[in-house]
Amino acid sequence: MQRRTLLMSVLAAPAMAQGFPVRPMRVVVPFAAGGAADSAARSIFPRMAERLGQPIVVENRTGAGGSIGGAEVARAAADGHTLLFDASSHLVNPHLMRGLPFDYLTAFAPISQVVTFPQVLAVKAELPVNTLGEFIALARTRPGQLSIGTQGNATAGHLGLATFLRAAGITATHVPYRGGADAARDLAAGSLDGVFITMLSARPIVESGRARFLAVASAQRTTLRPLVPTFAELGAAGVEISEWASLFAPAGTPPAIQLSLFGALRETLSLAEVRERLAGLGAEPVGSTPEDFARFVEQGRALAGVTVREANIRLE
Repeated sequence: MQRRTLLMSVLAAPAMAQGFPVRPMRVVVPFAAGGAADSAARSIFPRMAERLGQPIVVENRTGAGGSIGGAEVARAAADGHTLLFDASSHLVNPHLMRGLPFDYLTAFAPISQVVTFPQVLAVKAELPVNTLGEFIALARTRPGQLSIGTQGNATAGHLGLATFLRAAGITATHVPYRGGADAARDLAAGSLDGVFITMLSARPIVESGRARFLAVASAQRTTLRPLVPTFAELGAAGVEISEWASLFAPAGTPPAIQLSLFGALRETLSLAEVRERLAGLGAEPVGSTPEDFARFVEQGRALAGVTVREANIRLE
């Protein structure tokens, strides 16, 4: 009954939110231009604008782990014209940052989880392992010696790596970078033993033969690389941490406007052209309902807190 009510509300949202939007909108991406979240935003929001009848400008507001862009949207008018396109740092930052000018827990209204970027463990071609089991066995003979790069400290890759190491009962040296592409470049050069980054960043060097995939950190195998097994399939339960990008509005945005945004987004994600562009980015569309996404955010924050504490993750 709840799902039926929600669906009827979504279908009725344009009528309920008459007069919205009344001017051009903007979506703040709190990360650098050209990255995964930014590229996904620029593939989605121009087409979503067509459904809403107003332009949508994508703006990059970088810095402080995404919190600068978050703060800008948190203080914006709660009228649906300024939105946040945030990533997994949205769940991690509350556990790592003090003195923020806003509260991640109360400042935003979740609209939808838009896309996910599967995280993968890949190793350099020279490493004498072909499977996850062989990697774990090698790590046990070299405790703390294998170097694994991620897209940065306290990112989804870092959390995924920490979760995997804990699940497997092994240790390794974490090497944080400013992005997955930088980590992949060093893996290709042989200065890293492995990486825990998005499939988008790792795929080029795997396709070139300079690295190989061992496992993907998702609940099911990704359609992008269906032959790559999940960690769970290989006995490492609980390693299901993907990077993602999601849409938030300022808290207090009227429910009718939230549903209008979700309805337009859902229609946009159904377009073959948009899905094709996202596949090219190594992204999988989600389009979860506001209700489901709110539950995901709540559960994800709790899980991130546990991982941060147990792995002793700190901002550097």
